Amino acid sequence: MKLLPLVLATALVFPALLPAAIIGTNPPSLPITAERIAALPPAAQPAWQAYLARSLELRAKDKAFFAEELRVNHITAPTMPKEGRGGLSLNRPADWWASAEAKKIADNVLSFQTPAGGWSKNMSYTDHARQPGERFAPGNTASPAATAISAGAPGGDNDAAHDPTWHYVGTFDNDATITQLRFLARVAATLDEKSGAPYRASIVRGLVYVLAAQFPNGGFPQVYPLEGSYHDTITYNDNALVNILSFLTEVAEAKDGFNFLTADQRAQAAAAVQRGVACILACQIVVDGHRTVWCQQHDALTLAPASARNYEMPSQSGSESDDVMIFLMDLPNPSPEIVASVHAAAAWFQKTALHGFAFRRDPATGDRALLKDPTAEPLWARYYEIGTDRPLFGDRDKSIHDDVGEISRERRNGYSWFNNGPERALTLYAKWAKSHPKAS
Repeated sequence: MKLLPLVLATALVFPALLPAAIIGTNPPSLPITAERIAALPPAAQPAWQAYLARSLELRAKDKAFFAEELRVNHITAPTMPKEGRGGLSLNRPADWWASAEAKKIADNVLSFQTPAGGWSKNMSYTDHARQPGERFAPGNTASPAATAISAGAPGGDNDAAHDPTWHYVGTFDNDATITQLRFLARVAATLDEKSGAPYRASIVRGLVYVLAAQFPNGGFPQVYPLEGSYHDTITYNDNALVNILSFLTEVAEAKDGFNFLTADQRAQAAAAVQRGVACILACQIVVDGHRTVWCQQHDALTLAPASARNYEMPSQSGSESDDVMIFLMDLPNPSPEIVASVHAAAAWFQKTALHGFAFRRDPATGDRALLKDPTAEPLWARYYEIGTDRPLFGDRDKSIHDDVGEISRERRNGYSWFNNGPERALTLYAKWAKSHPKAS
């Protein structure tokens, strides 16, 4: 597969004069719009036009459903579900899935499925079912103090909702939608045809939703129907795309409770996985003719690395890329393009490993810092500058730094700037590479 070229100069915005501690400013991501689609090659436009029209139609239907619910029930003040997590763990004993508790939670999950077929994130399903006039999604906002800091950045807060009343209504972020579908499948598998019918119908609606959300190029947005800003980008962040493709693989192979789906539905899922793999290969960042890894987000239309929140800049990801690499290694009968992609990602991880340091609390300051530790496991930064492999660190004011100690205390202590996930990927790679040698 031909990889798209990457214009490195556009990855970050570098003002001519900046304080020594700041090396760049994080640019916002671009949403999918009719104007941007019109700038694509003519042959590519119809598919994207149809995609955008379908998204707008589903969003309008979701909103119309809620408005009608308010009208019929004479509700003037909608309620908001509380933010929280819990109740949807898939790590349960086998006999738990047939319990009354599992069924009650599954009923709550059903009640929060949007008309379009998805679910929101950061919700607990253990306490209640959705009530008339209750929104489908919690606020999903940062702390007021953090929001105020971000809003004061140049261009404002990348994470600010365009419509505060309609935020993350249908998302793949934080494993949302996919976890709900897996949960329902496990419960439905314990029930007879009649008792399990509502859950199976919900799963079918959810599968239709997932398939509709896939971009013409095989990627997936973070939020669907589209919400705008970075939520429209191809999202590898928190392993969203890999999670979706893993779910679709389970559907295609009739695993984990999805064996009730039809042959046609399984075939659609399998085709979606193939398109997703092609998108992964096309997104892999190329520097000086060599493949490297992936960004947390890629622009849906150009595939270029893109930003997300104010402190998440276009870059090479030392976190999400390891799970992308593992996903590719798990594929049966990988093509030469997949094999080359994995070898290239492994080489980049081997090159960028940081040895002899740990990122932990500094006893002298109480803040997290990069400290010398000859016994520490290898580390990788969350972000690397494209072209130099220099670690990058962002702040809520959109400033970009090359020293984690120069960002604000709040971000330094409140974000995962380093990780050792790639070590697992490289361990698996050592065995995989024996069966899949580099092309000569």
